[in-house]
Amino acid sequence: MDDVAPTSPTPTDPTATDAADDAQLAADVFARNCASRPVLQDITGRWGTLALAALHEGPARFNALRRRVDGVSEKMLSQTLQALERDGLVLRDVQGTIPPRVEYRLTDLGAQVADRFVGLIELLEGSIETIVAAQQAYDER
Repeated sequence: MDDVAPTSPTPTDPTATDAADDAQLAADVFARNCASRPVLQDITGRWGTLALAALHEGPARFNALRRRVDGVSEKMLSQTLQALERDGLVLRDVQGTIPPRVEYRLTDLGAQVADRFVGLIELLEGSIETIVAAQQAYDER
């Protein structure tokens, strides 16, 4: 019996187009239904960026994170951490002590994302004089 290689769907096959579209959408953040777009929203929101940057400094308990990310409410930090955990960027480690101790830390992917945010934060902080001057010049016009 001859070995027959499986055939792939032809371009005229509608399922081939749907599968190709789905694969392309999963990798194109500019596409409306891209699977990465909600993740981008989670990490680039006000609290997502700051939570990732704070966890870049090392694992932390909830209240320590809340103190580090000045201005975030308990509710918003909780929602942010849940979203980042769902996205695979943060791990929630419940330790079996009494009372239970919960610590948050970055996953490998979360550490990679946080590295990039920290670089951006350092660039902005190092350029704050230029930014403030540009803002003042703009406001004067």
